[in-house]
Amino acid sequence: MINVTAHPGPRPSAEIRAYLRTQLNNMLRRPGMYGPEVALRLLLDYLSYAEREEDAWAEEHEALHSRGAFNAFGVAGAFSSVIPGRDDNAVASIYAEFARDRGWLDVERTLTGEEYASLRRELATWTAQDRILADVHEAFGPPSVLFGSTNPHFGSTLAYLTERTTEPMVFFHLWNGTSDEPVRRPIFDEPVLLAVRVGRGPFEDSFTFTPEGNRRRPEPPDLYG
Repeated sequence: MINVTAHPGPRPSAEIRAYLRTQLNNMLRRPGMYGPEVALRLLLDYLSYAEREEDAWAEEHEALHSRGAFNAFGVAGAFSSVIPGRDDNAVASIYAEFARDRGWLDVERTLTGEEYASLRRELATWTAQDRILADVHEAFGPPSVLFGSTNPHFGSTLAYLTERTTEPMVFFHLWNGTSDEPVRRPIFDEPVLLAVRVGRGPFEDSFTFTPEGNRRRPEPPDLYG
């Protein structure tokens, strides 16, 4: 006699939504492992639909366009005018803001109101000189969310936030290039801080650059060349 196992049927909606949220957090933290930016946008499409938040997601997409954080090449295109190379971790940080709004972003740590206020007060003077990854950790402690590799030799984006979603996330964009030797190696012993990004106003206005960040800003395209 053939033993036919009954099909268990579709998964409950709560289980599907929880799975999508887990996948979103995995993708935000290690975007380079999941493919180009469009993969992240598609996952947000699916999760927004499952959570009945597709209108909010559509509004967010329009807002990204209107403030210059999204162009014909996506969020990556907007970042290419302020940060050298392709930075998937910086791109993920933009989408993490929407995920946080909806309560989908998992965080490892939240700052107290006093810690957050101190961080914001210090930024302008703190970024007036060049900084490295160790400086960020020493000054502000471990991040709330790490976008990118835990390997200290490679670039990443560190986010700091409080429990209050009305207080914007603070992002530290760290970079390390590679040499052109036969075996490609990081240029620096640890990543350098290029810029700190806060807020959701006009995109380029949300950055405070370190001296190194200003030196490494990409040249604007020559539209007449």
